[in-house]
Amino acid sequence: MRPKDKLVPGGILEAVAGSAFLFFTASNNTSDFLVDGLVLWWHERGRNIPDVKRLVINLDNGPECSGHRTQFLLRMVQFVDETGLSVRIVYYPPYHSKYNAIERYWAGLEKSWNGYLLDSANTVLNRAGRFFWKGVRTTVNLLESVYDKGVKVHGRQRKELEQRLHRSPELPWWDIKICPQPVDV
Repeated sequence: MRPKDKLVPGGILEAVAGSAFLFFTASNNTSDFLVDGLVLWWHERGRNIPDVKRLVINLDNGPECSGHRTQFLLRMVQFVDETGLSVRIVYYPPYHSKYNAIERYWAGLEKSWNGYLLDSANTVLNRAGRFFWKGVRTTVNLLESVYDKGVKVHGRQRKELEQRLHRSPELPWWDIKICPQPVDV
């Protein structure tokens, strides 16, 4: 097989509403890719939920979004400051993906692709955009940015970043709260 395109998927599943928001890149799966997807989701979804002031985000603790990944945490702090939302990041323990609702979503999406030749980016995006989960059509976006691997935060910037993170005393790498920076008047 000689694929014409390569796409990396990312996704946000609103577990209660059943609403799925997928984003793809032809670049790399990185912290910046994941947070850009979150930013795009908030720009599209946030206007419909104006009373929301706090998000709880359940993550799988993958290498690009773990509680150790400084670039991911820096971008999350920036997201919090830009939106004014408080965000709590809670990670699933290793080997517990069966509890993560988006894993069931991915399985359903893959099953819906059964029998289709996914030979181009357009085909993948169109097929994913036709998928319904719990009666709700999936929203699909392609992120055009180029995402470089290995971006890290060092030195003083890393120390400043850590001061913005409120890590759980019991689970410091698995439960992190980020609050917006107070605005100076």
